Amino acid sequence: MTGKRGPSDARLNALRYRIDHRTPGDEQREQTAANDPAADTGGTQGPAAKEPTLEQRAQYVEVAIQQAMRRGDFDNLPGAGKPLTNLHEAYDPDWWIRRKIEREKISGLGPPALTLRTENAALDARLDAVHSEAEVREILGDFNRRVIEARRQLQGGPPVVTPTREIDEEVRGWRERRDARHREREAERMRREAEFAAMSRRERRRARRAR
Repeated sequence: MTGKRGPSDARLNALRYRIDHRTPGDEQREQTAANDPAADTGGTQGPAAKEPTLEQRAQYVEVAIQQAMRRGDFDNLPGAGKPLTNLHEAYDPDWWIRRKIEREKISGLGPPALTLRTENAALDARLDAVHSEAEVREILGDFNRRVIEARRQLQGGPPVVTPTREIDEEVRGWRERRDARHREREAERMRREAEFAAMSRRERRRARRAR
């Protein structure tokens, strides 16, 4: 069953008709009116023209969208046909700042709520780059101190949701990752030695020259 068409449907149909039967001169006049509402385009524009109503503005936006679709301005946009990302994450009103900081690897700029979140995401990699347990504990202690200070701030801004790190637990994780990397390197060394031992003399000479 079809419902009755309201006044808004009739106006939209009239707008679509105007778009389908428009001329180059129409587009030029509308473009001029969009750039300079006070310009004389042969209509009611001018000093005595009234301020457009919200309905008229909505109609103009609809016309502009239809024109853009006809020109193909919306074709092949980035992400077209792809699923939306990060739908499982909670809404973050400062998502665009956080993405910019992460994408451009900006450090030391922005509110603590965002800089600490970015630092927390890269903290494991930073810990894996150090070689002593004392330095690991120092980095974790400094990180926890700054998180606690940011929670106590009274300067406004987004809330600090970054958790502190349990130092002893993080140290155990750092040791496990370090030992795993050591085992991987040792296994790779033994594999290369076994391959070298299975080579002929000529192949060994070629392998040494390649090094």
